[in-house]
Amino acid sequence: MPARVSLFVTCLVDQLRPNVGIAVVEVLERLGYRVDFPEAQTCCGQPAFNSGYRQEARSVARHLLDTFRGCDYIVAPSGSCTAMVTHHYHQLFAADPARQAEATRLAGRVWEFSRFLLEVARVEDVGARFDGVVTYHDSCHALRELSIKEGPRRLLRRVRGLELREMEIAEECCGFGGTFSVQFPEVSGGMARTKIDSILKTGAPTVVSIDASCLMQLEGALRRAGAPVRTLHLAEVLARQG
Repeated sequence: MPARVSLFVTCLVDQLRPNVGIAVVEVLERLGYRVDFPEAQTCCGQPAFNSGYRQEARSVARHLLDTFRGCDYIVAPSGSCTAMVTHHYHQLFAADPARQAEATRLAGRVWEFSRFLLEVARVEDVGARFDGVVTYHDSCHALRELSIKEGPRRLLRRVRGLELREMEIAEECCGFGGTFSVQFPEVSGGMARTKIDSILKTGAPTVVSIDASCLMQLEGALRRAGAPVRTLHLAEVLARQG
């Protein structure tokens, strides 16, 4: 029987980029996995956690633990949400040993999408085709907390018809940073403009990332600049077939 994968769709994908969630399901099912969607899921608690509202973050995190209890694999199309669950729940539940132990057990089953493909499914070629040039943006949480760098690029290089063209500052932050972009809009905007300049220098008409939050920030900056560059999640590229 095919392994069961539970999709943790994340807030931004659910509310703003639902096609990303659909694309994740399409790729996983193409590889033979059975995908379910726990309908009670909400948020991982990261916005509250990053803003210092630990009690509220714990309440949301407890709900996630309850919702995904018993799942075999949990896949999220987000480095930041994956990092929240796998890296910060231990700290969040420091005063609750039972919940902390539960969070530790759950962390071993939570996977960012690209890492799941490479380390669990053990595939690089998912049968995708995308005719065009793309550049890749490293999201901060995925890169710095999960050490995800070469994996998405390996997957992109195996896509038929795709040319990956690296930008000069792929690893620099786009300026979103969750509530950072709200609290420090001028700094956030300046960082986004620097990133957009680097994207435009590549000549690529598409920028790809593995976090919807980064894509939202980049898309807004690109629109304000009048730049004809679209943003796509890695899953949206890998879901395409010729």
